[in-house]
Amino acid sequence: MQIRTEFPYETTHEDLYIPLSDGTQLYARIWRPVTDEPVPALLEYLPYRLSDWTAPRDWQRHPWYAGHGYASVRVDVRGHGNSEGLPGDEYDATELADGVAVVHWLAQQEWCSGRVGMFGISWGGFNSLQIAALAPEPLKAIVTVCSADDRYDNDVHYMGGSVLGVDMHAWASTMLAFVSRPPDPADVGDDWRQMWLNRLEAVDPFIHTWLAHQSRDDYWKHGSVCEDYGAIKAKVLAVGGWHDPYRDTVLRLVEHLDPGQVRGLIGPWSHQYPDRGLPPGPAIGFLQETLRWWDQHLKGKDTGVMTEPLLRSWISGSHRPATVYETLPGRWVGDASWPSENVTPVAYALAGGAQIVRSPQQTGLDAGRFFPFGNDADLPPDQRDEDAKSVCFEFPVEDGPVEILGRPRVRLRLRLDVPRGQVIARLCDVAPDGASTLVTRGALNLAARNGRDRTEDWPVGETEDVTFELNGIGHTFPRGHRIRIAVSSSYWPWIWPQAGSAGFTLEADGSLVELPVRRHTEDPGITFGEPEQSEPLGVVYPATLDEQRPERLVVRDVAKGEWRLEVDPRYGGTRVYPDGLEFTEDAVETYTIQEDDPLSARARSDWTIRLHRPEMAWDVRVETRSETSADAHDFITSNEVVCRDGGEVVFHRTWEKRIPRTAG
Repeated sequence: MQIRTEFPYETTHEDLYIPLSDGTQLYARIWRPVTDEPVPALLEYLPYRLSDWTAPRDWQRHPWYAGHGYASVRVDVRGHGNSEGLPGDEYDATELADGVAVVHWLAQQEWCSGRVGMFGISWGGFNSLQIAALAPEPLKAIVTVCSADDRYDNDVHYMGGSVLGVDMHAWASTMLAFVSRPPDPADVGDDWRQMWLNRLEAVDPFIHTWLAHQSRDDYWKHGSVCEDYGAIKAKVLAVGGWHDPYRDTVLRLVEHLDPGQVRGLIGPWSHQYPDRGLPPGPAIGFLQETLRWWDQHLKGKDTGVMTEPLLRSWISGSHRPATVYETLPGRWVGDASWPSENVTPVAYALAGGAQIVRSPQQTGLDAGRFFPFGNDADLPPDQRDEDAKSVCFEFPVEDGPVEILGRPRVRLRLRLDVPRGQVIARLCDVAPDGASTLVTRGALNLAARNGRDRTEDWPVGETEDVTFELNGIGHTFPRGHRIRIAVSSSYWPWIWPQAGSAGFTLEADGSLVELPVRRHTEDPGITFGEPEQSEPLGVVYPATLDEQRPERLVVRDVAKGEWRLEVDPRYGGTRVYPDGLEFTEDAVETYTIQEDDPLSARARSDWTIRLHRPEMAWDVRVETRSETSADAHDFITSNEVVCRDGGEVVFHRTWEKRIPRTAG
C-alpha cells in the first residue's frame, strides 16, 4: 500500500448541512481541491455515520479524489449520524428522493462543474444504482461496489426464495443497534439529546417488514433496478468479488446494460473495496482505476476505460480449503461480451439411481460467513464434514484443467412426500487427498420453484424437475482433481429450515449440473497499479479482552443433539479518534439448532455500543438484544433497545411479534 501525501491539487475540507425542500438538513463532509475552476462532484451517501464509523475509510479515499481535482462528498442519510430527520426503511422512497436532491444541490454549487458521480460499497453501492435509475440529469457516472440489482433474491433477506437465517436476522439486529446511536454533541450542539429521543421513538426493527414480505412482491421490486435496466442513464462501473454474496449483480449489469454504458470488474475479494488489502487478495490500485472512470465520464478525457473488455474477471487457481487467504492464485481474463463467446455450458449428468437426501439440521455450520470482510474465520473450511451430510456426485478431471466463469446451474429430479422443502447444491473442488474446497453454491425454496413471486406447495408423492443457478464464480479445476456436486436438504444457519421438511428423493438419472466452461485464452495483459490511498485519519485501536474471543465457535451438546454457532462479526471494535471520541462496539451472534428438529432453530444477537467524549463529560451507551425463532405457523421475533445517557436510562423498549410463515 502506497500512502499518497502529494497530489496535483492542494485540498481543503469542511463539514456543512445540505438543505432539503422539507426543511430537513443532511450532514455532509466535503473535500475540495484548491482551485478557482469548477470541478465535478463525487457523492458517497450512507447511513453509517461519517463522523465516526466510516471516518477511517472515508479518509482513505475522499481526500485522494480531491487531490486529483474532484469535490468528494460524504453525506449521512436522513435520521442517521448528525443528519436531521427520522430514520426510515433501507432504500425507501424518502432516502432515494433525498439522494436525488443532494445530486442537484451539488451540481448547483459555484465550485461544481454541474457534473456529478456517485460511488459506494454495499449500501452506498445499492443507492448509487437506485438513484441512477431515477436518472437525475447531473448524475453522469457511478461506481457501484458489492451491490445488488435485485433486493429480494440477491441481498441479505432471501436466497432462492428461502429466508436467509444468518443475515435476515443478523443484519436486522445490526441496523437496530446502528439506528439507535445518537448524534454527536461536538457537531450538533445541545440539541443532540432531543434529536436522539425523537429518532428512538421512530425506530421499528427492520425484520418486521422484511419477514412480512416472504415472496418477491412490490416491496422488493422497489429499488430493484433489474425491474428496468433501461431506466439507468449514467455510465456504470460495476465491481464485485468472488467472496462477496452480491457478485452476480456485476454479471447481470454487463449483460443487460448497453455495452457503451457499462464495464464490469470481478476480483477475488471479500465485501471490501479492492484497494484495502484485506484477504483474499491480490489487492489492486482501485482508486486509480476509478479515477480513469471519472476522468472519462465527468471530465471528458479519453482514458481508455471504454476500450477495456466489457468484463474483466479473476479466475482463481485451485487452492486448499482455508478460512482466510492473504492472496489467491489465479489470473485476469477479459471478455468482450456477456454472455461470452468464450464460455460454453457443459452438462455433467448425475448417475446412481434414486438417492434419499435427508440432511441433519446442522448441515451448513461450515458454510462460512455470508458477508466475508477479510477476517480470519470468514471463509468456509474443508467441506468434508458438510459433504458427508449431503448426497455427492463426482466427475474426475482427466484431460486437462477445467476453467469455469459464470453461474453454474443444476437440474434436479425430485420427489417429496411433504408439501414444503428446500434444496441446496454446493460445487466443490476435491484434491487427490480428499480435501474439499467450496467453489460456489445455490439454494432453492421448493415452494418458489415456479417463480419467486409465488408460493406453490409440492404435489405430495409426485416427481418434478427443478432448475436453479448457483452463485457466479471464476475457478480452475486442475487435472487429477474431482468436481463434486453436493446436494443437501438443510443449510443452517444460512437457510432457515422449513416446518415439516423431511428431505426428498433425488432421482439421479435425469439430473445434471451444467458448468460454464471457459476456453483457455491467451493472457490479455490486464494489469492494475499498486494500491494507494490518502494519508490515514490516525485512529487508534486499543486491544480489548473481547478481541480474544473466537470469531467463530461451534459447540456440540452430544446428549441433547444440539449445535451452537457463536459468531463475533468484528466490524470495528474499540477505537479512539484524533478529536478525542472513544467509540466502543461489541457484538455476538448465536445460532442454535437440534440436529433432528427444524423447528428448534434459534438466532440471537447482542450489541453494545458506547460513545464517550471525556472532555465533554459525554458518555452514552446503546444495548440491543434481538431474537428470532419459528414454530410451524409463525416466525417469532423479540427485540429490545436500552439507551443510557451516563447512568440514566433515557429509552427502553421491547417488541414482541409473530409473523405468519407464508413462503418462508
